[in-house]
Amino acid sequence: MIKLSHVSLLRGRKMLLEDASMQVFPGHKVALIGSNGCGKSTLFALLRGELAVDAGDCSVPSDWRIVSVAQETPASDRTAMDYVIDGDKRLRALQRELSGAHDKEDGVLIGQLHGQLEQAGAYDVEARAAMILAGLGFTNNQLTAPVTDFSGGWRMRLNLAQALLCPSDLLLLDEPTNHLDLDAVIWLEKWLQRYTGTLLLISHDKAFIDNTVGQIVSVEHQKLISYTGNYSSYETQRAERIRLQNIEYEKQQQKVAHLNSFITRFKAKASKAKQAQSRIKQLEKMEMLLPAHMASPFSFSFAPPAALPNPLVQMEKVQLGYDEHIVLQQVKLNLVPGSRLGLLGRNGQGKSTLIKLLAGVHAPKQGVFNAAKGLKIGYFAQHQLETLDANATPLLHLQRIDEKATEQQLRDYLGGFGFNGDEALSPVAPMSGGEKARLVLALIVYQKPNLLLLDEPTNHLDLEMRHALNIALQGFEGAMVLVSHDRFLLSSVCEDFYLVDSGAVEPFQGDLDDYRDWILKQQAAEKAKANSEAKDTAQGAAGAPQKAERKVDRKEEKRREAEFRQQIAPFKKAVEKHEKAMEKHASALSDVEQMLADTSLYTDDKKGQLMELLDKQTALKQQLEEEEMAWLDAQEKIEQARDDYNHANA
Repeated sequence: MIKLSHVSLLRGRKMLLEDASMQVFPGHKVALIGSNGCGKSTLFALLRGELAVDAGDCSVPSDWRIVSVAQETPASDRTAMDYVIDGDKRLRALQRELSGAHDKEDGVLIGQLHGQLEQAGAYDVEARAAMILAGLGFTNNQLTAPVTDFSGGWRMRLNLAQALLCPSDLLLLDEPTNHLDLDAVIWLEKWLQRYTGTLLLISHDKAFIDNTVGQIVSVEHQKLISYTGNYSSYETQRAERIRLQNIEYEKQQQKVAHLNSFITRFKAKASKAKQAQSRIKQLEKMEMLLPAHMASPFSFSFAPPAALPNPLVQMEKVQLGYDEHIVLQQVKLNLVPGSRLGLLGRNGQGKSTLIKLLAGVHAPKQGVFNAAKGLKIGYFAQHQLETLDANATPLLHLQRIDEKATEQQLRDYLGGFGFNGDEALSPVAPMSGGEKARLVLALIVYQKPNLLLLDEPTNHLDLEMRHALNIALQGFEGAMVLVSHDRFLLSSVCEDFYLVDSGAVEPFQGDLDDYRDWILKQQAAEKAKANSEAKDTAQGAAGAPQKAERKVDRKEEKRREAEFRQQIAPFKKAVEKHEKAMEKHASALSDVEQMLADTSLYTDDKKGQLMELLDKQTALKQQLEEEEMAWLDAQEKIEQARDDYNHANA
């Protein structure tokens, strides 16, 4: 087990931890949370043995294999596949030893090394690496591409793949979702749920934390405070504790009243569509948990835009692409004040391309694209962090936008984004990614846009800043288009979802749970197709005879169809069975989580009842996961059988 006892940790003159203690038992999955700069990453360095404590004791089992994600990726001509496997140092060392044994023709050593390589997983390592890379969004062609072909974000995915492939007793993941899209985040969740070692996770993605851990360790006032349960349970416990302490009560009540009035207005006009109902649930949860965020250093809002033309943007039969490559076609989209769209879709399907069109970065190849007179765009994308003036201060950036405002007005405004005192006068150059992202958002909000285009706005933002952005977006009066892997943000600020897939942009009828199911079905179909293609290749290599053209015999065709239906009938029954079980477990889980929302549970006299409910929550999540995997397996078998049938009757 990992044990920290009365640890003090200094970085320079800054005290990060003082008299802090923590225990993590083998096999437990724990999220480490806290504001940026509180020492989370430094604590990881301590666990890796790269730092020593300034006081106290830090104990990690000496025989544990500790794996973390490398922060740098060397420019290498190694293929993506080889680079990922290179992360398993022991396996590569054994392979080199085997090569040396062959050179020496040492039969005994060769036999021993083959046994050790088998134990190290050498004979299925390429299959495992390919599965991980596919889950993280790499195509088959990219597996053989050199590392130098990939951008910084994709190289970080390669580093993550290295860490997941390596055998480990302790896995340390620091912001693993930062460079992932939603599909890859969903896949990573499933992988971590099946991981049997001890997991310590730093993340600012609430939904990701909720679905992967059963314990929270929060860095609070230089102490490590442990909470049983996932992030939602932590928020509930912390909110109740702060309520009991009655901290900043008046400020809290004002924010609750503001959010409550928005919920009331939204309920009055919301449809019964699943995404609308999901948003109402998220807003009500946010209202109940506001006290947990009262100590947040961030507080800002969107001022009403100077104009709200209707429509803001009108698109009809628009075609988009680069050079000769067509990405999207026949796109029809109207944005009016109050539009709140979330774009869903797999990596590379055109979500960012569509946002760049709306931002004026790209022009349509064909079709009608009309932007209203008076359209004012606020566009956030990761590359804009690099467009900041490295030598200028946050204050100077604002002064360039508004020369008439007083310095005090601008400094007060910047304080809402966490740039207080001297921080408003410090140059951008040494800022972290999170600080730069906050500054870009501050510049966007200040200019009162009527169309917000947000492409992964929460990357690098900590939990409190994400919460502040979420609250601010609730009151935004213009139109908004959002691409994000943060499911909590998507579900709480978007009223409609659009699916960007296969060259089309269409309304998605469902919520994010439905989108997850859609992703799983797509993955099952692709896996079945790959298996079928592999079988065809094997048959071709073996000289399998090609089928001659034949006349269509309707009677024979019907017989084969009947046989096919009979063949897949057990799988279809299994799908229905698992769907019913998933619905049952999801309903039971919802009931348990509703009970966990009862703040009276978090008192000492009800600790036993709380622990019982938390255990039940964990068990239901596990059962739901097992049913989902069984459902996916049955779907894959149906798709495989269909491919085999189509191939046989082609």
